[in-house]
Amino acid sequence: MLLPFMEYKLRTEKSNITAMMEFILLGFSDIPDFQRILFGIFLVLYLTILTCNSVIVLVTRIDPTLQTPMYFFLNHFSILEICYVTVTIPRMLTDLLSQKGRISFIACATQMCLVLLFGGLECLLLAVMAYDRYVAICNPLHYGLTMSPQVCVQLVTASWVSGVPVVIGQTWQVFSLPFCGSTTINHFFCDLPPVFKLACGDTFVNEIAVYVVAVVLIMVPFLLMVVSYGKIISNILKFRSTRGRAKAFSTCSSHLTVVVLFYGTASTTYLQPKPNQSEETGKLISLFYTVLIPTLNPIIYTLRNKDITVALR
Repeated sequence: MLLPFMEYKLRTEKSNITAMMEFILLGFSDIPDFQRILFGIFLVLYLTILTCNSVIVLVTRIDPTLQTPMYFFLNHFSILEICYVTVTIPRMLTDLLSQKGRISFIACATQMCLVLLFGGLECLLLAVMAYDRYVAICNPLHYGLTMSPQVCVQLVTASWVSGVPVVIGQTWQVFSLPFCGSTTINHFFCDLPPVFKLACGDTFVNEIAVYVVAVVLIMVPFLLMVVSYGKIISNILKFRSTRGRAKAFSTCSSHLTVVVLFYGTASTTYLQPKPNQSEETGKLISLFYTVLIPTLNPIIYTLRNKDITVALR
């Protein structure tokens, strides 16, 4: 009696695994009358992000006056923004046109891995940029030595490499969970919170692991930025010249604006307990940090940065 039961259970588990070979992303299917309008809006935003960031990359590499550590980091930040939005927006545009939303198990895992990777890299790179501003304002005499080309390359390389094993391990842990029942993801890309809701059994340990990774990749860089800007502000307030204070603040304002916008939305998604956030709210917040903020970032850097504005002219 035991053998037939085990064979039946194995066949049942196999059928469940087969059913989970693909997911369905609902996206914005709850507003079918606006699918074409949303496609047009997101397409324009995507092209804007690609164009603006590509221009920043080109200008910071060509213009001799922009060959400084600050613009070296901005160059890599713009490249990162292009990679970040390309992981989600083209897929979303395809789903808006086809209205199918089917995504394979492997494609879903890959998308989540890349979103987490580029999001974590953005946090680390923003922390590196804050450190650069700290050295420039608080230790200007040693700036050239401290932020030498070799050090800049090492900082960027460390930012790109350090998050890779953590994110791959996190993604493997999530997709090794048993999935059963519904295959519908109420989101426009494979993000952690909506995918977790499809998992069967107790996911408490996995959720704790998510919070630990979020603290490492989000809160630690954020605390480093808080310390850097605390020292920057205290140092600026010691300047006797009002013009000197204004100039010092202007060099940090663009970066600080980007930090507030990105962290204000991303931390709400990954650091808030799951029951406290509705699916629609999570989808709206994700739109901010995956589409709208990347659209604003190059505009913020170009409009509030006189060097780039002059180089563009």
